[in-house]
Amino acid sequence: MTKKILLFVLTIFGLVTVFMSSSVLFDWFGIREKEGNYVPFVVIANFICGFLYLIAAFGIFKDKKWSPYLLILAFIILIITFIALYFHISSGGIYETKTVKALAFRTVLTLIFTITNFKIFKK
Repeated sequence: MTKKILLFVLTIFGLVTVFMSSSVLFDWFGIREKEGNYVPFVVIANFICGFLYLIAAFGIFKDKKWSPYLLILAFIILIITFIALYFHISSGGIYETKTVKALAFRTVLTLIFTITNFKIFKK
């Protein structure tokens, strides 16, 4: 049951992530304007992680042991992005508070996805 839940949540989260980040990057549906002062490298990192979530979900579906390693990669990308965002903010770069909160949420959620995925394959 845990596998099905993880597969569902990871797929939905990946699809939403790819849609939202690509909408900001490519200015689809006027979403870029609604996002306000977005930080481009954060959006790019989210875009990459969205694809990693989807590929990892496929790996979970196919019972591939490599799937948690994609999530580790996504987690590392998000940690590096968080560090870069800190320096961006410290140097006076424009950002929105919601960016920091969303990145923190995504990072923690990715860690939860990773741990859950490892537990599934240990069974």
